[in-house]
Amino acid sequence: MGFDTSDDAAIYKLSDEIAIVTTADFITPPVDDPYRFGQIAAANAISDVYAMGGRPVTCLNLVAFPMKKLGPDILQEIVAGAVSKISEAGAVLAGGHSVEDDEPKFGLAVTGIVHPNKYWTNAGAEPGDVLILTKPIGSGVLFNANLKGWVSAAAMQACVETISTLNKTAAEVIRAYHPHAVTDITGFGLAGHGFEMAKGSGVKLSIDLAALPVMMESLEMYQKGMSTGSNEFNRRLVSNHTVFHRTLPAWHEQIVFDPQTSGGLLAAVPEGEAQPAIDALHHSGVAAAGIIGHVAPLTDSVHLVFR
Repeated sequence: MGFDTSDDAAIYKLSDEIAIVTTADFITPPVDDPYRFGQIAAANAISDVYAMGGRPVTCLNLVAFPMKKLGPDILQEIVAGAVSKISEAGAVLAGGHSVEDDEPKFGLAVTGIVHPNKYWTNAGAEPGDVLILTKPIGSGVLFNANLKGWVSAAAMQACVETISTLNKTAAEVIRAYHPHAVTDITGFGLAGHGFEMAKGSGVKLSIDLAALPVMMESLEMYQKGMSTGSNEFNRRLVSNHTVFHRTLPAWHEQIVFDPQTSGGLLAAVPEGEAQPAIDALHHSGVAAAGIIGHVAPLTDSVHLVFR
C-alpha cells in the first residue's frame, strides 16, 4: 500500500504472515489540560492503524515544545497522557524526538502489524454496502466556539471524552464482520474522507443527514456563525463531486465539512451485516455508532449525495 489511494497509513509486507502498518500524526493543543492533550494526540495518531485493520505495537513521541516557557512538568504530563492511551491500545512507547518550538505540538509515529491479506483499505466499498459511523462529528467547531465561551461545560466535556476514546473497540467489533472499506474521519471532515472512499472505490456514497451522530451544541455553534479554518477548504475539496438533495440552511451544511480530531471509523459493510454490527458496537460500549447511509453505483461525477 502506497500513494495510489488516499489511505490512512502505509502497509509494508515483511512475510507471508506479517505486514507492518506505519503512520505519523501530531497536533497543536485543542485543550488546556496537558494530560488530556497527550491522550487526544495519542488516540488521534493511533487511529490510523485501526483504520487499516491493524494492531498498534510501538510508538515514538513527536514533540515540539517551548521548554523555557512551559517547563518540563507540563511536557511530562503530556507524555503521561499519551502513555495512558498507548498502554490501553496494548502498544509500547519506544522513544521519540523533541525540538524546541514556540508553540507546543505533540503526536506519535506509530507502527502496527496486520496480516498481509487482511488489512483494510478505504478503496473497496461496493454498491449495496451500508455505511457505519462510530463517533459523532462536530469537534472542530466546538473547540473554536469554546474560545469565545459559547459552549457549555457539559458539551465540551462530552466532546473531549469522545475524541480521547480510542477506536480500538470499534475496530475489534468491525473486524468480526467483512467490511469492504474503512477509514477514519479526521481533518478533511466526513465529506472529505467520505469522498476519498467513494472516489477510490469508484462508487457514490449516499448519506442521510438526519442519521448523522452529531456532538452536542455543534450545530448551534454553526447557527451562531462560528466555523473553522478548514471548513471552506474541505468544501472546495469535494464541491465538484457533491450534491445536497435536502434544502438546508448554509450553516447546517457545514457540519459535514467540520474537521475532526481523533474522529470515528467510517466503514462500508455488506447490507446483511450492518444491523448485527451496530448491535455489537452498542453492546461493546460504542454507543454513538449508527447507520448513516449506503453505497450506490457511480452514474456520473457525483461521489457524495447528502439527503
